[in-house]
Amino acid sequence: MNPITEAIVRDIAPDNLVDHRLVSDEIESLCNGMVQYEMRPAKRRDGSVAEGIYNAWIILNNPSQYNSYTTDMAKAVILAFRAASVARDVNAVIFTAVGDKAFCTGGNTKEYAEYYAGNPQEYRQYMRLFNDMVSSILGCDKPVICRVNGMRIGGGQEIGMAADFSVAQDLANFGQAGPKHGSAAIGGATDFLPVMIGCEQAMVSGTLCEPYSAHKANRLGVCCELVPSLKIDGKFVANPTVVTDQFLDEYGRVIHGEFKTGDALKEGKALIKQGEVDLSLLDEKVESLCSKLLETFPECMTKSLEELRKPKLEAWNANKENSRAWLALNMMNEARTGFRAFNEGTRETGREIDFVALRQALAQGAPWTPELIESLMPKAEG
Repeated sequence: MNPITEAIVRDIAPDNLVDHRLVSDEIESLCNGMVQYEMRPAKRRDGSVAEGIYNAWIILNNPSQYNSYTTDMAKAVILAFRAASVARDVNAVIFTAVGDKAFCTGGNTKEYAEYYAGNPQEYRQYMRLFNDMVSSILGCDKPVICRVNGMRIGGGQEIGMAADFSVAQDLANFGQAGPKHGSAAIGGATDFLPVMIGCEQAMVSGTLCEPYSAHKANRLGVCCELVPSLKIDGKFVANPTVVTDQFLDEYGRVIHGEFKTGDALKEGKALIKQGEVDLSLLDEKVESLCSKLLETFPECMTKSLEELRKPKLEAWNANKENSRAWLALNMMNEARTGFRAFNEGTRETGREIDFVALRQALAQGAPWTPELIESLMPKAEG
């Protein structure tokens, strides 16, 4: 603060400010530190610290389960966004996670399979928390940047798309998982994707559940900035498993951002294993964006956010309660089966049910029984 402004503030600022947080200092204790809330000094474009101004970092800290969110983590995220939203000294919010493997893979499937499966009344209450988590992001008075440090899949993709900006490291994958694991992408994806990337590409992502690269996410408009994170011999290189150096194939189709195939894919994966992951460029890009946001009028920024979020908000608010009810009831059959399969499956057996056997059984009018569900579980061959 310059000396003249500082002197004026000393004379006119009130001594006792009202605390608008819902709770004080309980965010991390709610979930044993599995959501971290940090206030980091904001910086000007020249790199100097703007004293007294901060960027709030909300960090998912469950790396052993790919930063999937538990019930208590959802509560903590809600409180964290509320705290950042009302903080007078916060410039922007960075929503990210620990490590370089995953931003978030959605809800915690272990908790789903072992507690919520078969308990729709309980899952309905959980979905109230999930809805409030998404709404807390969409309603934050500060710009929200999703720092995509790793894969952003399923519900992780949905809470990430609720942010205003997404800045990704290019080894990250994006996508939905719903119909492959007993759910539907109605925790935000079916609301946000048509608005963000168009109905056709939204249909592909929401139904086929095929992960796509950060390069494709950038091309489609799911993230605004992309940086390399793989270092080979001390130099950053683009994701070697993705087509990054051409845009059209012989049929005129856009293939920039698509995964390579065959030997080229194997070579790319081998190259990744030889290198190291360095997220320093990701952090530089996030800091640069925060610095740009810092040099704006704060109330004009908040109003701009409110207006620009309306397409996502209108779709979200129109559907979230119906979606909550359907997802709860679905815990009695398909979700109950899919989450069990994911939780109990292994790399060897796979984590998906026998979809054809299910369709064959339902075609003959078979009811959903424990025996039917058990018969569909992934099993080791032989």
